[in-house]
Amino acid sequence: MKPIFIILCIAFILCIDSMGQTGSDYKSFAKDNYSISYPGNWEVSSNGQMGTSFIILSPLESDHDKFRENVNLMIQDLSRYNIDLNEFVSISEGQLKTMITNGNLISSERVKAGKSEYHKVIYTGDQDIYKLKFEQYYWVDNKKAYILTLSCETNQFDTYQSVGENILNSFKFN
Repeated sequence: MKPIFIILCIAFILCIDSMGQTGSDYKSFAKDNYSISYPGNWEVSSNGQMGTSFIILSPLESDHDKFRENVNLMIQDLSRYNIDLNEFVSISEGQLKTMITNGNLISSERVKAGKSEYHKVIYTGDQDIYKLKFEQYYWVDNKKAYILTLSCETNQFDTYQSVGENILNSFKFN
């Protein structure tokens, strides 16, 4: 009797865990050449706020929460330049140190996912009153750079990293 109970408990926990990660509680946002999925209780805006193509905002945790963790996409036109992914990463990493207050690069790695290849960086920095931690994916495709970013308060990064990476990893070129 005990082994069956334990198996049922494990199956139940796995079902609950997977419900928060993928499935029908996720929504999709699509444009002509890409799509992305996000939790149903997050809010998407494509009004171009701060130069973004879209921003997906987490719900506030309380009345005292002033920063909404988010995933956003910026697209840069590279048609005037002959820049590949390696060069784009090098330029971006240099800008982290000079353009972000207290910018600190934590990791930088190339990732292959099926036929796609992107570069992943994690860094910290200050923005106004916030101490933030970022996880970014870079692609260079068709003379455009795509910068997909998870932005979190540093002390909330571990809490949001899993759902943030689910969102980041759902990004697909159509």
